[in-house]
Amino acid sequence: MAAVTVDDILSDLPVGFASLILRPFRADAPIERFLIVDADDETSDGGASFVLLIGVRGRSALPALRRLVRNPPLVLAVKGTPGELGEAEELLRAAGTGLLLVDPAADWDRLLSIAKDRITPRSYQSEVLTLLEEDLFAIAQTTARLTSSHVVIEDAANKVLAYSTVTNDIDELRKASILARRGPRKYELLLKDLGAYRELHRTRLPVRVPARPQDGLRERIAVTLFAGDRIMGYIWLQETGGGFGDDVDYVLTGSAARVSAELIRYRNQQSVHMRQDRIARLLSGPAEAAASAHSEKIPADRPSALLLIGMSASEAQSDDAALKHGELANLASIHAAAYKQSAIVGQFNGDTAVIIPALQSANAEAGLRSLAEAIVRDAGKHLGLSPFAAVGPIAPDLLSLHSVTAKTEALLGCMRRSGTAAVATVDDFEADILFHEALGHFTASAFRHRSLWSLLGDDRELAETLRVYFEASLDVGECAKRMKLHKNTVYYRISKASRVTGLNFSDPRHSLVALLHIQEWAGKHKEHLGNT
Repeated sequence: MAAVTVDDILSDLPVGFASLILRPFRADAPIERFLIVDADDETSDGGASFVLLIGVRGRSALPALRRLVRNPPLVLAVKGTPGELGEAEELLRAAGTGLLLVDPAADWDRLLSIAKDRITPRSYQSEVLTLLEEDLFAIAQTTARLTSSHVVIEDAANKVLAYSTVTNDIDELRKASILARRGPRKYELLLKDLGAYRELHRTRLPVRVPARPQDGLRERIAVTLFAGDRIMGYIWLQETGGGFGDDVDYVLTGSAARVSAELIRYRNQQSVHMRQDRIARLLSGPAEAAASAHSEKIPADRPSALLLIGMSASEAQSDDAALKHGELANLASIHAAAYKQSAIVGQFNGDTAVIIPALQSANAEAGLRSLAEAIVRDAGKHLGLSPFAAVGPIAPDLLSLHSVTAKTEALLGCMRRSGTAAVATVDDFEADILFHEALGHFTASAFRHRSLWSLLGDDRELAETLRVYFEASLDVGECAKRMKLHKNTVYYRISKASRVTGLNFSDPRHSLVALLHIQEWAGKHKEHLGNT
């Protein structure tokens, strides 16, 4: 079992549950045992232990801490708030002990369970194996769609781990491999004679194997799955009659990175819920991001980026939305891995999040836009989806990536409302983002222009005229055209609204007040509005 550090345990905790406010002097030292210590205990066997101090919190923990540092543990967990433990922090820093500050409302049993699972893991082999198999079959199917081929994923001993949907276009080798769940010996020898395996072991690039009609073999492309210098398996693509496309090497490289990551994760027997929490933790703040980056060996000091990919409102409400959601995430993960092997893909607030760490510079926006465009293009081509991909601002490092999350979410929201751009950056929608931010603050406030709000609620016809009038940039003629009304009718309604409310719509401040009210009214009545 791999050595467990405090960062490994912290990366498993729910977001906001605890924060490591003081790193142990030996931050990479393995934790060998987990101890629960009551405040009245005289001593504890410190050393390489993770100690949970119960029964006290905040400043009241100081007497117990003074006793514990006589034989200091590697890490100590105590409940409290940062302002209460300044003296304790100094005491533990001198002893070289890390301090994990646990939220006062947190459940000790949760921390106990997670820490024990890490230090003395339960046997969840079957659960992880099932998850691995589901992931590999999903990757195989997505790769098959992107390359219009048949896909087989094998381990290093040529045992079949997963494959794409079986059709009548498969040759004898693939058919035999699926039935026996491993490649037939005679074909393995043939591929070795052709030099396929020698070339696969020599390079990390895709290798082409020409067709052998006399032996029942169609053309293939394969790539080796590496973990460092260790070979973990292979991905084989068999063409189905139309030949391989120009981007097959790119897609296969991304698939290999994704499959390798899944196999490594399985080999390490990492807990299942870590997969679900990685994105949320990296985006929750510097402390949690630092722990995750350290645990997963992700470079944290280089520029990083966040892409959010979301389905349209209609697609998200379809009967197969959950299935499409997963397929979109799989497709995005393959493209992201091809772009950057250390890319992380997961779910975030109902959308697919792609985190690209360790960028070469902060001027990577063009490449990120190209990545987003490739994901959107293939989602339309192979999944029948029309997603939106928001390319967030580039953060100076991974630990500050959380600072661009809100902007990226706001950008995706504007793209959904507009429907005019499938891929965009903040620069493309900056004015819209700021306007909706202002509208959000306005709607959260209790203040309203009483006569205008009353007018909008009582006179629907007039309210709709004002909405179209503002959408037409205060152009009476354009408003009349859109509503199929005479210009004099529009003039009359606008004049009435100005007279009743006392607002002068040619005054920028009055116009802004009116626009915010009209937008809120329109948002509450959008299901009844026409296409004017």
